[in-house]
Amino acid sequence: MQCSNFSEVLDLIRQEDARFERNAYYFVRQALDYTLKEHAGNPERTSRHVSGQELLEGIRVYALDQYGPMTLTVLHSWNIRECGDFGEIVFQLVEYGVLGKTEQDSKEDFDSVYDFEEAFSYPYLPEKKRRALQSKRARETKRKNIDAN
Repeated sequence: MQCSNFSEVLDLIRQEDARFERNAYYFVRQALDYTLKEHAGNPERTSRHVSGQELLEGIRVYALDQYGPMTLTVLHSWNIRECGDFGEIVFQLVEYGVLGKTEQDSKEDFDSVYDFEEAFSYPYLPEKKRRALQSKRARETKRKNIDAN
């Protein structure tokens, strides 16, 4: 379905599924624009398409820039609690013709790309807590590598 007015599309989406606040959809649209702009300067890119993982990274950076230490609070107020929620929003917008996708794109591309709480709180943790978290991550990675071998 193609609809020219973004606000009208949101009304239609939210009539069917009101899980996420309207502002979440506006934010995803702005974060996509931000991500596309960031990738535009890369001479190796041949298209304007970004993957789910690239969009999630753009969302992370854009959210931190816009909301700083309040990022998690803002996202939670929109009922966004994990990376997959952004995938849900993106694919709702795809279904309504606002965004496009390739055959390779799927909602699962957004699942568990990063630890949600950590991604939005880590930059604002005191240095001591950041070092402790880095040490914990290093131990977990080492443990995973040992288990894989």
